Amino acid sequence: MITAETLGRSVSRETLERLSLYLALLEKWNPSINLVARSTIREAGQRHFSDSAQIAALDQIPLGPWVDLGSGGGFPGLVVAILKAEDTPDRQITLIESDTRKATFLRTVIRETNLTANVMAMRIEDAPAQNATTLSARALAPLPKLLDLAARHLGPTGTALLMKGENWGKEVKDAQTQWQFSCTPHTSKTNPNAVVLEIGDLVHV
Repeated sequence: MITAETLGRSVSRETLERLSLYLALLEKWNPSINLVARSTIREAGQRHFSDSAQIAALDQIPLGPWVDLGSGGGFPGLVVAILKAEDTPDRQITLIESDTRKATFLRTVIRETNLTANVMAMRIEDAPAQNATTLSARALAPLPKLLDLAARHLGPTGTALLMKGENWGKEVKDAQTQWQFSCTPHTSKTNPNAVVLEIGDLVHV
């Protein structure tokens, strides 16, 4: 069960019910299609749900499309979709996931929790450009490659919120050999060695 304490923020009872149903579906499906590492499923509230919730809190652009790249088991995209359903219910949220089994899981959670998010079951490189105002990704690719993917789908004034581990500093330096961008690191609320990189003004060099 997901609680407000797990998330580190106050939410409605309906939102907690949606998140708890999502967790139940994750536990049911995970043995078959490995949505998250099996070693983390027992602490999924902190490792996955709370970790993903911090992304929604950093969003400074409450309008326009939100696109989540390589959504996998739905982190952070589905958590964002559930939280935004309460905060900004008209927000268009799209999850891009190439694995058809995982895409089926994402659609199942969306249906069961009565969300309006969209799932695109295709490679990020092949998906139509989304012109996102906010773009997110978690544990997807090294930053230079991730910015290649983000540039396709991020609108000209959009912001990318990218979750990175303890080597984030090196990844930023590597990416700066290929890209110009603004970058604000936000220390992760669930891991002091990890960050959420807030990236904008993305230009290839």
